[in-house]
Amino acid sequence: MTTMALQSEAFNRSAVADALVAAVRSVLGPGEKFIALHEPEFAGREWEYVKDCIDTGWVSSAGAYVDRFERDLAAYTGAKHAVAVVNGTAALHLALVLAGVKPGNEVIVPTLTFVATANAVSQAGAVPHFVDISMPALGLDAEKLDQYLADILIDKDGQRINRLTGRRMSAVVVMHTFGHPAEIEKLAAVCERHGLLLVEDAAESLGSTWHGKHCGTFGVVAALSFNGNKVVTTGGGGAVLTSDETLARRAKHLSTTAKLPHPWLYSHDEVGFNYRMPNLNAALGCAQLERLDGFVEEKRRLAAAYEAAFAKVGHVQFLREPEGSRSNYWLTAIRLDDALADTSLRDDVLTLLNKANYMARPAWTLMHRLAPYATAPRMADLSVAEVVERTLVNLPSSPRLGRGID
Repeated sequence: MTTMALQSEAFNRSAVADALVAAVRSVLGPGEKFIALHEPEFAGREWEYVKDCIDTGWVSSAGAYVDRFERDLAAYTGAKHAVAVVNGTAALHLALVLAGVKPGNEVIVPTLTFVATANAVSQAGAVPHFVDISMPALGLDAEKLDQYLADILIDKDGQRINRLTGRRMSAVVVMHTFGHPAEIEKLAAVCERHGLLLVEDAAESLGSTWHGKHCGTFGVVAALSFNGNKVVTTGGGGAVLTSDETLARRAKHLSTTAKLPHPWLYSHDEVGFNYRMPNLNAALGCAQLERLDGFVEEKRRLAAAYEAAFAKVGHVQFLREPEGSRSNYWLTAIRLDDALADTSLRDDVLTLLNKANYMARPAWTLMHRLAPYATAPRMADLSVAEVVERTLVNLPSSPRLGRGID
């Protein structure tokens, strides 16, 4: 749509916004009560397992449910090892340390991501370097990144150095946005070509696969999140995934304050982190994992219903899973036409949806726009992320909303 066409259709903006709200209503019903963006559901064995922790006194960072949760996660994802920790940010921070990211290094991060991705890099003492994304997955643009790295990286004493800053580039963090798998195989090839380690921020993608392989199993190490708004929750929690036994052992060691095994002595051989997940949280997670496949199926039915509803509305596209992937549709999303990025239509839609009791939100503010990262290095062309930031709307996505949809 051209600017002239937009001007000629300006009087229809309210009609478009109303049509979008009507499409949501056709899927979710009249919105008599407020419908949250993503709610947890506890209708399995959660209370039984948590009560068992309380009854036995095993409530802290040791216990049978922690071990079981780690085994179940590894079995579900296909990773050889899973290490449960207190939250997704801790998992990502630990993953970066395990990948060898050192203070003063640069780490490639998508500018469209939740702030925890960039914060984890900073907490490792490194510098996030922001790059653009691609459609439709909203993950890192493999082709654009490949060309960019070829331009800025040089070899020096066996290390990859950003010639513009003089800092070592050590890793690339790939984030699977809203549960949609990124171009992970292409990105893995880019990392290998440029001598960089691939770390996956799979916080949102438990249950998502790329050509049958689970997200979080493509890089040397990955991070998951089990925050209260994720597909399955432990209340607060995260996990590190890896198929490298040495890294898995080191993850457990570092996450338990680097304490050396001993019946009573407290001796630590390096600076570690108090990151281990409590047994109470792991118990909740074990029960939630038992229902994960059902949750994903319900979310996929909800996504299909949304897609059908929005197919009848102009100036909007439903954000569907990339070809070759199977998404958990953690957060369903729509995008307004690119030409509408410089209008206030997105905000009109957000206002109307929330007033109608359907919680909706935009994409995150881009990382390079945030005050802590305003001076961080970044790709000059971030145009795709900038358009997505101004056109995307997330819709209510709780699994229960897909229940009963054919």
